[in-house]
Amino acid sequence: MKYCIVTYGCQMNVHESEKIAGILENLGYTETDIRENADIIVFNTCAIREGAEDRVFGNVGNLKKMKKKNKNLIIAVCGCMTQKEQTAQKLMNTFPFVDIVLGTFNLSRLGYFIEAVKQGRKMEILQEGDVEENLPYKRTSGDNAWVNIMQGCNNFCTYCIVPYVRGREKSRKQENILNEIKNIVAEKKYKKITLLGQNVNSYGNDLSDGSTFAGLLKEICKIEGDFKVSFMTSHPKDLTDDVIDVIANEDKIEKYIHLPAQSGNNRVLKLMNRKYTREKYLSIIEKIREKIPNCRITSDFIVGFPTETEEEFEDTYSLVKQVRYDSIFAFMYSPREGTVASKMEGQIEDKVKHARVNKLLALEKKIQKEDNKR
Repeated sequence: MKYCIVTYGCQMNVHESEKIAGILENLGYTETDIRENADIIVFNTCAIREGAEDRVFGNVGNLKKMKKKNKNLIIAVCGCMTQKEQTAQKLMNTFPFVDIVLGTFNLSRLGYFIEAVKQGRKMEILQEGDVEENLPYKRTSGDNAWVNIMQGCNNFCTYCIVPYVRGREKSRKQENILNEIKNIVAEKKYKKITLLGQNVNSYGNDLSDGSTFAGLLKEICKIEGDFKVSFMTSHPKDLTDDVIDVIANEDKIEKYIHLPAQSGNNRVLKLMNRKYTREKYLSIIEKIREKIPNCRITSDFIVGFPTETEEEFEDTYSLVKQVRYDSIFAFMYSPREGTVASKMEGQIEDKVKHARVNKLLALEKKIQKEDNKR
């Protein structure tokens, strides 16, 4: 029996696909890259931008002929997209040949649903659950091992669907994280360990044992072995001085911080519900550069947020110019159903968004060229 996994979206999804692969291999399946050879095809989906959802619908639709040819082919769709009840229902109505639709909290039950499908049943689960421990992995990212430290988000940025599809923040117990990392290091196959969470800086806020992200980093660095630690993603409002100090002082931690600004204008930041100002953000950058002079800093930006004026976009442009990031990811605002921003008046025309994102990316290229010359 063979399986094929199609992954969309962020590093969290890549890691969850490693869990899906581990579950399937425990059931006796082996991997194939060719969909026509697969006995089960799993789409691990993303809901952050509309384009990602459109691609999923297109790719799932293309399997109709394969399903007609091979009645025993099992098609499963899971991930963030299917955690939205309306989208999951649309998926089931549009493609009744899909066998399994799983939300983000139910990967551990994949084997159960496969067995149910083989017995002629079809199931859909959309409910929250606890952070799952002891799932098998098939690590697929070379000498890097992903380690989930938490899931969910409490920030409710007005453009973002994550709190609705990933739920509230839930931190794993520090002991479980440290044990997983010790096991990874003992394998001597991985040179890099990347900690994952929607907002790693708020790790431990939901635990009652005093755990903090800075404390977790310190404990990881005590583990003997030849490895480097990195993490993503940081929310500027939660990046504390003690986290910056740990990065500066611990040799095992990569001198790299991904710090999404999203905008350089205070009014837009307030509309986004980011809970910091341009001035606060720049003060954090200053601290990082002072304490970790060789630190690589990258960022995310959204252009064309509802009501954003040309002058306000220029504030974002000037922020990129001032900070001189090592690299940036720039996106055109994409309305996500169910978020506050999708209902805002003053939605920006696509051609304006295109012009702004291209201008920002051209600036990034120019800065990189100048820095590379130096």
